[in-house]
Amino acid sequence: MKKYQKVLTTILLGGALVGSLTGCGSSDTAESISTEASTKEILVMGTNATFPPFEYVDQNEIVGFDVEMAGLIAKELGMELQVQDMEFEAIFGALPNNMIDIGMAGITISEDRLAQVDFTDGYFNTKQLIIAKKDSGITTSDDLVGKKIGAQLGTTSATFAKLYIEDVKVIEFNKSALAVADLMNGTIDAVIVDAAPAQELVKGQDSLMILETPFAEEEYAIAIKKGNSELTEKINVALTSIKESGQYDELYSKYFTETEIDK
Repeated sequence: MKKYQKVLTTILLGGALVGSLTGCGSSDTAESISTEASTKEILVMGTNATFPPFEYVDQNEIVGFDVEMAGLIAKELGMELQVQDMEFEAIFGALPNNMIDIGMAGITISEDRLAQVDFTDGYFNTKQLIIAKKDSGITTSDDLVGKKIGAQLGTTSATFAKLYIEDVKVIEFNKSALAVADLMNGTIDAVIVDAAPAQELVKGQDSLMILETPFAEEEYAIAIKKGNSELTEKINVALTSIKESGQYDELYSKYFTETEIDK
């Protein structure tokens, strides 16, 4: 689930932009978007808007479950939310350089990522699923041995495939949709992707199926600049409040059904 310079769009949710953001190379920028929530009024979220229904572009706006969840968090903190779209891997460079405050893009905790950033408590449980052609003969992950597997660049889907499938060749794509296109063209044998996007990717594709048994299970969390314990703690409190108030369940029901993905 990518180069850091390719920031595509920026939108402001929940109100007018407070303050002024100048060019990335400016020292003023680093100060104006400091990750300390107590010294600023804008919470800047970095995401990769190619991961429906968590983050995607609809009518030139970045929308999705993660975006609305970040909006609820910003409201709990008394802040406005600003969203920056960038390549997935760029998120982990933007955080230590103070270009964004939080990273939300269906991000799972891994040892490699823990070396770069801190994480909040988890906010979403998900599964890695396998997409294959119906006539491929692939029915379990054991059938992927020696096959060509597609996954989004920099995601745990690619990492897990390399770790747990013998003699596999993992082809990484900038977008999961591109991997599915190559699957349909016969260039690769299967695609591994998170559960909710998998459901979106096979819609209307009669030749494709999702294998019943999950490939892996994981939890999404919010990435924060390493050492920013103040913001991490505040967001953890906000997450608890959002869940206890029923807002989380309401948002979940808007984007998912229990038949698509287990909570």
